[in-house]
Amino acid sequence: MSFYLAETPTLEAVATDDEQVLAQNLESRVAEAVQQVESQAPVREAGGAQQQAQDRLGRLRMAERSLNQYAKEARERTAGTSEKALENLVEAAASGKKLEFKKLDEVAAGEAQLRTLGQAIERLTEHLIPRAQIASLREEAHALEAQARALERIAQERAERVLEQLHRAVCEEMVLPVDMSKGVAGALLARAAGLKRLAVQVSENADRIERAYKDRRAAA
Repeated sequence: MSFYLAETPTLEAVATDDEQVLAQNLESRVAEAVQQVESQAPVREAGGAQQQAQDRLGRLRMAERSLNQYAKEARERTAGTSEKALENLVEAAASGKKLEFKKLDEVAAGEAQLRTLGQAIERLTEHLIPRAQIASLREEAHALEAQARALERIAQERAERVLEQLHRAVCEEMVLPVDMSKGVAGALLARAAGLKRLAVQVSENADRIERAYKDRRAAA
């Protein structure tokens, strides 16, 4: 280490002069801290709740697709049955035969089925899916916030350990400013800040969807 204090009063101590190795080591330490965060109970619980909410939303969307496909096929069957029933009635009337209305019962049953399917699809699209989407976004925001808080705690603990290790040097020099922003603790705080910003965006998206859902219900 070579420096001239009169010209460079602000010093910076680094673990290695190799910037590439330094960046790799920093990234590795941050990755270790992130893994540590993911193993903490509050973060695991928040992540589990988020996954459950996402799974429910996924199942409801799958149900919507299945019901829409079934309704499409039911409409085609009912249309075919209706056309056949009309043809049979016309042919029977034209030939003087006894009119049979069994096919019309099948048509009525098909139409009733279609109405029920429509109601189920409407319930999914207008109520269940929006509410599940809102819940999923809320849980996602909560999980992001939990991760951010855990990262901040780890960064705080690292900073306290570093300052404790620097205590002897501080006693020698009396005052020793330390910039933690360029180290692992600073990188963790930056990551936590990014997670918080993302959590705010997700929460705002949930608010927007919830307002739209409530407005539709009020207008109905």
